[in-house]
Amino acid sequence: MQAFILLFAYLLGSIPSGLIAGKVFFGIDIRDHGSGNLGATNSFRVLGKKAGAFVTAADILKGTAAALLPLMFDVDVHQLLAGLLAVIGHMFPIFAGFRGGKAVATSAGVLLAYNPLFFLFLAAIFVTMILMTKYVSLASVTAAAGAFIYAVIHTVYTQDIPFLTVVSALAFFVIYRHKSNIVRLKNGTEPKINAGRKN
Repeated sequence: MQAFILLFAYLLGSIPSGLIAGKVFFGIDIRDHGSGNLGATNSFRVLGKKAGAFVTAADILKGTAAALLPLMFDVDVHQLLAGLLAVIGHMFPIFAGFRGGKAVATSAGVLLAYNPLFFLFLAAIFVTMILMTKYVSLASVTAAAGAFIYAVIHTVYTQDIPFLTVVSALAFFVIYRHKSNIVRLKNGTEPKINAGRKN
């Protein structure tokens, strides 16, 4: 049963929200537009605000649902491990040729299920950075770094090694998959959030 839960979590994460929204509502594959990414940011830029909001919510929900699977099925699998499999599915989705997103929204959904206050803390960092800089990538990387620092401090007091391990992995995924964005930020060529469709 444990293997089933982990496979189910991966498959949940593999649901390509951005690809579905683009094909169903606009008849396009968003991987052929913008950054070529299936995640929420490219969905906002290519498909517009409404579709971008839908993709963001769907990607968060994937992580939340996956992290809740062990509780729903009463299976001895750590919530964070199931969530981690969903994030891997989001990055490498079997339903979309293993070309997925950058792990931000789905990681957030995992943390929302496991520790809502921690999720709100990171959301505050993310929104603050967006308002200050208008760079989604910088906000994402900053929130990931904040998550790692918090996890280290938290584990010193609680010895919650699974939490530190998974949060460290999620932070690494987010930062690594934004490496091209980091280069553009350094070069001053990274686009801000006001670019893209208005609908």
